[in-house]
Amino acid sequence: MDTTGTVRDEDFLRLDHQICFSLHAASRAFNGVYRVVLKELGLTYPQYLVMLVLWEHGELPVKRIGAYLRLDSGTLSPLLKRLEAAGYVERRRSPQDERSVTVRATGAGAALRERALGVPRRITEVTGLGLDEIRDLRARLDALTSALDALDLDALEDAEAVEATT
Repeated sequence: MDTTGTVRDEDFLRLDHQICFSLHAASRAFNGVYRVVLKELGLTYPQYLVMLVLWEHGELPVKRIGAYLRLDSGTLSPLLKRLEAAGYVERRRSPQDERSVTVRATGAGAALRERALGVPRRITEVTGLGLDEIRDLRARLDALTSALDALDLDALEDAEAVEATT
């Protein structure tokens, strides 16, 4: 920073000034905490997210689960196979459309929900944040995500290409 309180262009290139890195570092830290907290359930964090979606919405097509979790089928399919092998979910092909596969929690998957009830509270405790702070942070992150999702990436790419040639 200079003496007028403005940020110099070169300061924007500092790693500790990058919001994307702060989000990445927080995500990695959360993954470490979830790895410990979910260990007794025998779930990874991505598997836990799949189960959360199924517990909340019931049986769903794989495509819909992917939309909720922002995961493509190439990432989601191995997760579902491992959850099925563990006995927590069942996958079925739709009789109307053989290309469509639905997923539902099994009895064991439903029972796992009861064991998972303490996970959110435990995660809240370890953050050191109050519930209002967590709600505010989540709302701000949701707003950021919405703003980024609303971007026309093709137009942004075109603008960047034009700027690079000038």
